[in-house]
Amino acid sequence: MAKRGNKGHYKPSTLFDATANLVESVTRQYSIDRNRRYTTGQSMGAMMSLGLNIRYPDLFAAAFIVAGQWPEAHAVPLAKKNLWILVSADDTKAYPGEQAITEVIQEQGTKVSTALWDGQSTAAEFAADVRGMKARRTPVNFAAFETGTTVPSGSTTSAHMGTWQIAYTIPGIRDWIMRQSL
Repeated sequence: MAKRGNKGHYKPSTLFDATANLVESVTRQYSIDRNRRYTTGQSMGAMMSLGLNIRYPDLFAAAFIVAGQWPEAHAVPLAKKNLWILVSADDTKAYPGEQAITEVIQEQGTKVSTALWDGQSTAAEFAADVRGMKARRTPVNFAAFETGTTVPSGSTTSAHMGTWQIAYTIPGIRDWIMRQSL
């Protein structure tokens, strides 16, 4: 997906071009609306989604980024994207990385909604949290789970991986993503 070069800089591999070409090919073959294509990923998949949105800004209408990161120095193109970012506050790599990206997006003048959620919320509580963020009508939504709320007591799972297990069960985020278009 992305190779880590010297000094921690990420360099897109040839898989970026192959993935973009595959998306374009499938779009043509199956008459997919090119203005309503979406991406999501967790961890390295989130990195792939971020990198594709940076390198190919017109490829996807929106992205759901779960516990990912990318060097903020490259994040300026993300200011023109529809993003829902979700990460755990105790994820020592993804959380600071996503915060840095969000700061770059805000510096570009893009409105960003932010929230701190309890990772142990019920579906109804999560749905209310999502409705609250959607009501702000911003192109970028950044939600973080409170420290210690993504990993069940006694589990050896990391907060990074715990985020994934919750993220895709939250009602309303997918609906928001699917309403976006280029």
